[in-house]
Amino acid sequence: MWLRGLTGVTLAALLAGSFAGGVPAKAEDADRIFDKSTVWRPLTPNDKLVVYGIDDPAVSGVACWYTQPEKGGIKGTLGLAEDVSDISLACRQIGPVQFKDKFSQGEVVFSERRSLIFKSMQIVRGCDARRNTLIYMVYSDKVVQGSPKNSTSTVPLMPWGTELPPKCTDALKK
Repeated sequence: MWLRGLTGVTLAALLAGSFAGGVPAKAEDADRIFDKSTVWRPLTPNDKLVVYGIDDPAVSGVACWYTQPEKGGIKGTLGLAEDVSDISLACRQIGPVQFKDKFSQGEVVFSERRSLIFKSMQIVRGCDARRNTLIYMVYSDKVVQGSPKNSTSTVPLMPWGTELPPKCTDALKK
């Protein structure tokens, strides 16, 4: 189990760099909340569904949770298994929303490697100006061919206490 964490999260951190300010969050910034086994393996770690939580690095007051499968077995333990693209996503307003940086439509919020070299998972953000709603989408991509599997979540910007919500269009790069 410890080797899986080393190859999955730490390797992604080593390859991808560190988090700072409005730069997309990386694997080391995700909080592992819990996991549930889906395939029992007698001598090696089980296949699991794992729930992670992240804060949007450019928008305070918004957090996302995603669930992704992680392979067990010998290949998973050694970090050689390519994880599948089935990832679900839920994002919510958890406090008053403040934009730390301006962002572009479809800008990467979070990324994580899903295989040793070729596959990664991306969470991107956009703004629905008409509805004053942030939209988050998760998908995976490969160097050669990505996957059409995706999940989308929305965060309508609402008042928090006595504070009025900001307009997401004010944070968009022109």
